[in-house]
Amino acid sequence: MAEPAPTGSSQERDVIVYTSPMCAPCEQLKRFLTANGVPYRVRDLLMDEDAQDRLEEARIRSTPALEVDGHIYAGDALTQEKVRELLGI
Repeated sequence: MAEPAPTGSSQERDVIVYTSPMCAPCEQLKRFLTANGVPYRVRDLLMDEDAQDRLEEARIRSTPALEVDGHIYAGDALTQEKVRELLGI
C-alpha cells in the first residue's frame, strides 16, 4: 500500500470498488465516489470468484477495497482524505 498515487484526473482512471453484502463501509465509499463524480465499477466478492482471487493475491481479507489503475488499497488507506489524494479530487 505504499505505492505512489497515479497521476491524472479521476476521470481517466480505472477505479474498482470491491464490496460484500451488508458492508456499510462499502456503501459509504461508493456514495463518496459518486458524490465526487468518480466513475467506478463494483465487484461483489460473494458473486465474483475472480474478484476474491484478486484480493487474496493482494493479501486483503476485508472490504471495502479500492483498486485504482491496478493498485489495491484497503483499511487505513481508505479514509476520505487519502482517497481524495489518491484520486486527485
